[in-house]
Amino acid sequence: MESQPAITPAPATYHEAVAAFAEMARQRDEAHAKYDRLRDSYEALLLELKLLKHRIFVAKAERVDSHQLELEFAAKLAALNAIAETPKPPPPKDKPKPKRPRPKGRRNLRDADLDEKHLEIEDPEIEKLVAEGRAKVIGFEESYRIGHKRGGMVKVVVKRKKYLVLDDQGDSKVKTAARPKEALKRSMAAPSMLAKVAVDKYCDGLPLFRIEDRMARAGFPIDRGTMSRWMEDIGATFGATVVAAARRDMMQSAFCIATDATGVAVQPEPSPDKKRQPCRKGHYFVLVADRDHIFFEYTPRETSQVVSEMFRDYSGYIQADAKSVYDILFRPPAKPPPEGDDTVRKEVGCWSHARRKFWEATWEKSVTGREGLARIGRIFEVDEQFKGKRPAQIRRLRNMHLRPHIEALIAWADEQYELVKDKRGTLRTAVGYVHRQKSALTAVLEDGRLLLDNNRSERALRRIAIGRKAWLFVGSDDHAHAAGHLFSLIASARLHGLHPEDYLRDVLRVLPNWPRERYLELAPKYWAATRARLDPDELAHELGPLTVPPPDTPEEMPPQ
Repeated sequence: MESQPAITPAPATYHEAVAAFAEMARQRDEAHAKYDRLRDSYEALLLELKLLKHRIFVAKAERVDSHQLELEFAAKLAALNAIAETPKPPPPKDKPKPKRPRPKGRRNLRDADLDEKHLEIEDPEIEKLVAEGRAKVIGFEESYRIGHKRGGMVKVVVKRKKYLVLDDQGDSKVKTAARPKEALKRSMAAPSMLAKVAVDKYCDGLPLFRIEDRMARAGFPIDRGTMSRWMEDIGATFGATVVAAARRDMMQSAFCIATDATGVAVQPEPSPDKKRQPCRKGHYFVLVADRDHIFFEYTPRETSQVVSEMFRDYSGYIQADAKSVYDILFRPPAKPPPEGDDTVRKEVGCWSHARRKFWEATWEKSVTGREGLARIGRIFEVDEQFKGKRPAQIRRLRNMHLRPHIEALIAWADEQYELVKDKRGTLRTAVGYVHRQKSALTAVLEDGRLLLDNNRSERALRRIAIGRKAWLFVGSDDHAHAAGHLFSLIASARLHGLHPEDYLRDVLRVLPNWPRERYLELAPKYWAATRARLDPDELAHELGPLTVPPPDTPEEMPPQ
């Protein structure tokens, strides 16, 4: 027998009917409220999914129609400009539109600075007449082509002289000249080959198996395991010498260090049961010290203790995103610092990160998000006008014209945060970022040398992010540390306009003969001055004796 639905008994009295009606109304309101919450959550999840797909599959550039934002918030921006007395950018000069040059046909290769290979073309019939004396050669008609020849590896023959020496008793002994000093003892690789492999992998992102294949095609295969040991050895050598000296110089003299981090896969150690293990995750921190040094620090874990140790003994400005691991650098310590530790660090925020949050909020079709974009865009536009001026002048102009824009934006973000702090979504994230980072975001007003954004550290990390798509993982923690030292020297060399391969080759040539108390002179920041004092003929040789010049003046070379 089928069960019958329960039938609500009719109210016996009028008051009971009113109470029942009120209860049904309450249940209806609760159902509507629950439906609204579910609908809002569903729409928020759809937006998050759309944003994630955009981050993965579409270009990450934050493209915004700035002209449309200017029109949309013209009145508000004009009011802010009036309060801040924002200087108007100079009008663009009317320049005549340059005419497109006429095509000149093929490129003239006559003056190209390339090795030449001459090829003479003869006419067999006329050559017979030349041989008979009935004709003569009066010159050549030249044309040019671009060719290619197999280059790369060369065989360096190290010839140590052997001597037949007579002693006091008249007996003869055979003596051989001592082995030259090398960065890697008993290695078949000369400094130029070590530098080539290092730049191919850590500058151009080639994995070792591709370098191995390339060398095999060039006629002399080298095993990738051998190259891996080379890289680990020279990386560790650089880390204990040049990189260590440059890092001490950074901690002593850097004004502002910009930092960020990214992950990297680390090959696991073999298990006792020989089963396959997944790669574990490590982390590379980048430290960009002014326009002096760039360092890549590897750490197995990304924790506050690691960050605290990384910046130990440093006093100055640190520019980073709002990741919680950096909080330990700026908050008061739980325990009083040891006696003599007077390090003071000041956090500098990143306006590009704040802008990115508001750009993501525009996916919610939020007018507030678009207004935040317009306000931050105006901040960047105003600061752009101060570039190229002296730091003291930039600081004065920022406090005069930029401070009102920043303070108005922070006050506006505080108001908006109170309205949306209980609602999930990208808008709450955007205004909450400014609300929580107000002190760090205003620090840029304290000194004209500080920058609005932390993009330079993200640009430095891009080399690792692109390279790991090819070489996939590092072999171990030790190899990751060694790779970080090579990344550091290559990035610093590029920062100072040095050719990375030439720089590594020269330093590997010089390092075994260099005094350990003067390693800082070999850092990219000082290498141009150091190289100018070396004997170019000695430096050109892969191995052999090297004359170490006297130290530079103390005014030009800081103490180590």
